[in-house]
Amino acid sequence: MFSNNRPGSGYSSSSFGNSGPRPPSNEDTLKTEKIQIERKVFVFSLKENPRGRFLRITEDVSGRRDTIIIPAPGLVEFKKIVDEMVKVSSESPEKSA
Repeated sequence: MFSNNRPGSGYSSSSFGNSGPRPPSNEDTLKTEKIQIERKVFVFSLKENPRGRFLRITEDVSGRRDTIIIPAPGLVEFKKIVDEMVKVSSESPEKSA
């Protein structure tokens, strides 16, 4: 699930069959970490609601926010892919612009 409701992005709440704003949900925050990389701030929040645990990753760039949510059962696979991307990035020299 992601939030990318910019004009022209092709995604909106109506694209997913939502007829209006979502009701507030009961979410418990288990842990939150924040990092800043260049001009971006990333907030990682491990949360739990009646449907289960999930990791919410929010990117904030000058007040514009985008969010992805990874259900807890997918975290190991998600980490495996991120670890592989880090490995490839560290092994490959950056191209000059």
